Amino acid sequence: MMNIAMVSVQDSPLGTADELGDSLGSHLAELARELGRQGHRVTVYTRQDGRDPRERVRFAPGVTVEQLAVGPVRPLADDELLPYLADFGARLARRWHGRRPEVVHAHHWVSGLAAIAGANGLDIPVVQSFHTLGTTLARTGQPVSPTRVRLEKAIGRSVRLVVATTESEQTELVRLGVQRRQVTLVPSGVDVDKFSPNGPALPRGEAARLVTLMRLGRHQGVTSVIQALARIPDAELVVAGGPAREDLETDETVHQLRIKAKEAGVADRVTFIGRVSANDAPKLLRSADLTISVPAYETVGRVPLESMACGTPVVASPVGGHLDSVVENVTGIHVPADRPMEIARRVRALLADQTQRTALSIGAVDRIRSRFAWERVAYETVKVYESLQPVPEPVLAGVIPCAGDEDEET
Repeated sequence: MMNIAMVSVQDSPLGTADELGDSLGSHLAELARELGRQGHRVTVYTRQDGRDPRERVRFAPGVTVEQLAVGPVRPLADDELLPYLADFGARLARRWHGRRPEVVHAHHWVSGLAAIAGANGLDIPVVQSFHTLGTTLARTGQPVSPTRVRLEKAIGRSVRLVVATTESEQTELVRLGVQRRQVTLVPSGVDVDKFSPNGPALPRGEAARLVTLMRLGRHQGVTSVIQALARIPDAELVVAGGPAREDLETDETVHQLRIKAKEAGVADRVTFIGRVSANDAPKLLRSADLTISVPAYETVGRVPLESMACGTPVVASPVGGHLDSVVENVTGIHVPADRPMEIARRVRALLADQTQRTALSIGAVDRIRSRFAWERVAYETVKVYESLQPVPEPVLAGVIPCAGDEDEET
């Protein structure tokens, strides 16, 4: 049994709905829960932001969440958190002086800064997971502060090990100057009990159903899927994610996508359902013939993972985490993100070939259960932690120090 500290300043496992799509809070919750299930003691340190008033919460067997009152009691952006990280680190140090963990695992770059400060001088190994790197986001056109990029480089070189969740992230870390021997790969996981081929599915009609995901405030390749739908007759597209269902009519991103659907002549075949709950996510994925995920970049790609776990093949852009999870013609197919005609051609071929879809479904379920189940992910994570522990001195069996030896040493 290990005593593990996890630091996630901004994203708490508390209140995670584990909704469809990537979420650091959900990753943290599932990893901590599985580590506790395997007999380890986990304390997650996060910041009190007003969403949950409790200071100390027993989250799951073996798992406790401590919310530190640092800074304003409201959600803050990364850059807004920077002035409060020294205080957060000092509070961690005070706690760890009294109950020293065997390893500290920081999640996200701001958490890495706090964890390094808290462990300073205590001889506690710090492991870092970035989950998303600023340099990668910048290449996809998303706004990233130079401060973040600079600090991520410094964090990567300061901690004992960095855990990358995808091969592309591992490569990017080496480009940043982190030594290859300091980077290890452990993927994100899937709850294979919740996301499985067996179980209820949401109601649907006779038309082939395609499912895709949008992010709050971002199209994430949905425009390409809508344009492709114009060349996929007799199919419907369900767009999940984004705002809550009651906010769909006033959401600007949904409004823009509806205009795109009208321009493509498919408005009557596109349905926006908004944010999907934990209970409905597997039901939605089971109801689909195919899941399409074609963003310009995807860090982990949790939707393809969860879709494959449900036995629904995936059409995905060959980027980021998709390259690790979606194996061409084994668990799904790869198509470029910005080519609606190519997306349409490949989707039509799959919809017309039930045998191939069945083969992809079998391959998808097998890959998820063998590589991405949380039980295996947690086991591999513990192996990372154990590799940083001091090696005990060997004890020679049958050798007992005599009184004369003790007197001589004295």
